Amino acid sequence: MAVVNRTPDSFYDRGATFGFTAAVDAATRLIDEGADIVDIGGVKAGPGDVVDPAEEIDRVAGVVAAVRERHPDVIISVDTWRSEVAKVVADAGADLLNDTWGGVDPGLAEVAGAYGIGLVCAHAGRVEPRTRPHRIGYADIVADVIGYTTALAERAVSLGVRRDAVLIDPAHDFGKNTWHSLEVTRRLGELVATGWPVLVAVSNKDFVGETLGGLPVERRHEGTLATLAVSAVQGARVFRVHDAAGARAALAAVARLRDG
Repeated sequence: MAVVNRTPDSFYDRGATFGFTAAVDAATRLIDEGADIVDIGGVKAGPGDVVDPAEEIDRVAGVVAAVRERHPDVIISVDTWRSEVAKVVADAGADLLNDTWGGVDPGLAEVAGAYGIGLVCAHAGRVEPRTRPHRIGYADIVADVIGYTTALAERAVSLGVRRDAVLIDPAHDFGKNTWHSLEVTRRLGELVATGWPVLVAVSNKDFVGETLGGLPVERRHEGTLATLAVSAVQGARVFRVHDAAGARAALAAVARLRDG
């Protein structure tokens, strides 16, 4: 799953794909580099300028339609927590809703069920979107992740989402500190054991940089690949990344090492 940020303030590319043509061309490049899924987002995950639903729709719906026309067979995901955005992008051709904020809008799963598309059920610590909680704590972070994401997944199925179109995501760094994100990574096999396919979104995140001594975003590539490999060995199924080619190569090596 390769990331296309239709935002002017992305922590990673700092607006490089904010322009409409740049976003569509980036999707094509990422697909050529080996992406199976393109994840299009219109709102920066962290704190920043307010983006209302109308602006988010304006940023992502046209890109979804253009990528669908250019690449009829690719899986198109949209990173949104808002049901009103979900309806528009579903009409535009999206196959998957990537709800990184963990069901703060219950209507999102209803949209997925009504339109017959997939849903990512994430654990964001029950926090408000685009916030960074101070000193958040859990008795057992992995147990909390499993309980929360599987409940969202079962609810989605009850609303008509196909069971094989639901993924769970521990959402590294969302409502978590670095220790939590590392613990989730070490014990990812416990999420895999639930039977739900697991998505990991670790690419260039803060916990990677902090683990390596406080590295800035542009120096987190190797740490990202290492984390992807550890996740793949434990059975993760989908990997949300910025560097599709590098991730594809690393994961191919893991597959050969694991399967012979």
